[in-house]
Amino acid sequence: MIRLDPATASLAAPPTVPAWALASGRDASEIDAAFQAGAALASLDALARAQPAWAGAWRHRLALRCAAASMRLAGRAVDAAALRDAWHLRPAGADPGPAGAILGGWRQLAAQPPVASADRLEKIVEMLGFHWDGSALAALSTEIDELGRSQRPAPFAAAAVAAHVVAMRPDCELLAWWLADLVLAHSLRWPRPLPLLMALAFAPAFRAEAGGTRLRPGGEAFERALCLALVQAAADACRLAAELSRRAERLIAAAPKLRAKGAGDVIQRLLDDDAVSGSLTTKSLSRFASRRLFDRLQQLDTVRELSGRASFRLFGL
Repeated sequence: MIRLDPATASLAAPPTVPAWALASGRDASEIDAAFQAGAALASLDALARAQPAWAGAWRHRLALRCAAASMRLAGRAVDAAALRDAWHLRPAGADPGPAGAILGGWRQLAAQPPVASADRLEKIVEMLGFHWDGSALAALSTEIDELGRSQRPAPFAAAAVAAHVVAMRPDCELLAWWLADLVLAHSLRWPRPLPLLMALAFAPAFRAEAGGTRLRPGGEAFERALCLALVQAAADACRLAAELSRRAERLIAAAPKLRAKGAGDVIQRLLDDDAVSGSLTTKSLSRFASRRLFDRLQQLDTVRELSGRASFRLFGL
């Protein structure tokens, strides 16, 4: 029998960012932008600290969004669907390739506490496709720790570390965005970071004017732009949480209708990750049984097929 506690499926109601915080555009003053960012982060704070059953799927889907934007920053024609394939369809333990490794870097950000030791930085730099001297990474680790413990408001600490990285290595802007989310979480005392800012790096908030040049970390008015981007990022994350919460509730409610051995494990994987292979095999579930189970879950309208293919399918909330 499948035993899942519906009470853990979601918060009573995932929060939303106040409409007034979203109202003003990029003409807002730095003070107004900081105030709006504070309101947005306050809305997101409960979600960042909570552990609803669907938290894993939520965090990994945020990571996928940031990874897709990373591909654009790197000048690679790799979209979210291709990244999902590279990660979820590879054999166990196989190298996911350069693009998949970048997705792995964002997934790691979402899964671990907001700590930037020199060893961790060395690993993440490699995953993101860069090469840094060990002593420089140790100095960067110290700088991040000082920023996280400072009294500087979290959005400004995030902007500062991003600017610091780009000043040191202009070719490592992707790492700057990754660390901005880590320092944000460290400053806010979140148990784990949320991948947020990279997904908005090409948004209007980071353009001085419509169609203008994109603001990079350290540029003029970057702190104000980051605050405005945080408002939108928080709103997007809250909307995604509300969507996944509803889908998770339907999935858990359907659990008693499933008779396949291993169905409980599949449901848990769907709650924990962005996607699950439609041909998943476990100790209790053959590939054929897995396909039948996912067909049944689709009939119950509890999962979505994410690849758009008739074979090598991927499913998620």
